[in-house]
Amino acid sequence: MGQKVVLKAENILKVYPNGVVANKDVNLEVYEGEIHALIGENGAGKSTLMKILFGMETPEGGKIYLNGQEVKIDSPKKAISMGIGMVHQHFMLVDSLTIAENIVLGAEPKKYGALMNHREMLRISEVCAEKYKFDINVNEKVENVSVGIKQETEILKALVRGARILIMDEPTAVLTPQETKKLFEELRILKSQGHTIIFISHKLNEIMEICDRVTIMRHGTTVETTWVKDTSPQDISNKMVGREVVLHIEKKPANIGNVCLEAKNLTYINSIGKKMLDHVSLKLRSGEIMSVAGVEGNGQSELASVLTGVTKPMQGEIHIFNNQIEKYEPAEFRKNHVVYIPEDRMEVGCAVGMTIKENMFADKVDRYLKGRIFLNGKVMNEKAEQWVDDFSILCTSAEQTVSMLSGGNMQKVVAARELTENVEIIIAEQPTRGIDAGASELIRHKLVELRDQGAAVLLISADLNEILELSDSCIVMYNGKINAYFEDTTHLTEEELGYYMLGVKNQSEEEVRAML
Repeated sequence: MGQKVVLKAENILKVYPNGVVANKDVNLEVYEGEIHALIGENGAGKSTLMKILFGMETPEGGKIYLNGQEVKIDSPKKAISMGIGMVHQHFMLVDSLTIAENIVLGAEPKKYGALMNHREMLRISEVCAEKYKFDINVNEKVENVSVGIKQETEILKALVRGARILIMDEPTAVLTPQETKKLFEELRILKSQGHTIIFISHKLNEIMEICDRVTIMRHGTTVETTWVKDTSPQDISNKMVGREVVLHIEKKPANIGNVCLEAKNLTYINSIGKKMLDHVSLKLRSGEIMSVAGVEGNGQSELASVLTGVTKPMQGEIHIFNNQIEKYEPAEFRKNHVVYIPEDRMEVGCAVGMTIKENMFADKVDRYLKGRIFLNGKVMNEKAEQWVDDFSILCTSAEQTVSMLSGGNMQKVVAARELTENVEIIIAEQPTRGIDAGASELIRHKLVELRDQGAAVLLISADLNEILELSDSCIVMYNGKINAYFEDTTHLTEEELGYYMLGVKNQSEEEVRAML
């Protein structure tokens, strides 16, 4: 592999209008034809740096060089014209259009000056897919394809526009092991054809497998760039966080007790008529972490919504401590000691315009009344500062506005609110998605600690390593149904889980119901 520096960021400084210094003295050198990992805690400055390189943000200081020439990248359009493409974590596709239509969207080939040249659109899409060995039907509508194919569509969109440098933000976050393996094969083909890939990920095992070099960021600056072959996951983690990080969570054998929460034949049809929950039944017991695995969109989010009172099922029952729930409201479920860490911390988990303290007490104000009207401010202040300390929330004080925090620290605020005081049943939906090793470690340890204290935990996660690390039992959802149940996850593998997630393997309904 050649050592030509194709993209260089030098002494980048980015200060947001609210005073947050997101990047300071950031340096990055990327070689032509390499897969270069960028890793760091949430709030370390990775996303800001990538937005600067893709023209979505303008730095206050520093220089960017492309093929040795200093450049100004002041818009995504300019970045694309320079051969820099970006595949965002949240896909930017139009579901009602075909893959080919999405690939050329905004750069459609025309005939007679105005009309879409449909034949040329198909030719361009098919030639590009064939060149990079993407096995994809470009006539298929995006709404009908898997997450893996949607990601391939995003990659082809960038390649058709001439991208030689591809920035990929958490590309495997929602992929099965089989889809990840396919993606890595495609990335190696891109690399072999001279493309350069910047690979942003929190998954250390994937960085070790696919990347040539890794740049580590911490607290808004770059700490080190090293060859992957010369480092280790433990070393990378320690440098990211600035301390020793425990990558493997030791768990005592589960002391499983009685059923705390039972769901019977839950059925839910969404607004477009798709059956997202199809007679789902499960039993969650005290002292147990039961995980829910599945490719995104197979009913996991709807299950979380129903089990927390956010959504009312069209059919079925929920019993908590043997009492049937009649009123589907979050307050009713909280009254029955069900707490919820939602997937979307920005929209659902936090009131970002309020303070850390206000968010922490949002669900428990009534416990801190002094008399009938006034709040016991002194006790609340003490508790808030204690939780800030216990959950290692990086902030000036509990009076700081949540919007000023990084994603990882926002998630810690949610965890501090939900995982303190009277915790008996926990619904944790993607509790560590998109957050750094340090924050993930803290939240995972807390879930295990509460499980050991007798809490029942339902862990909904797309991170199969997290599922295998934390859970005692596991269900797999496919097409709105539970298509597998593993009472003991000790010998379960990511590959085996992946087959059930893709629907390649299925347990019969009788088998599932008998075990549950």
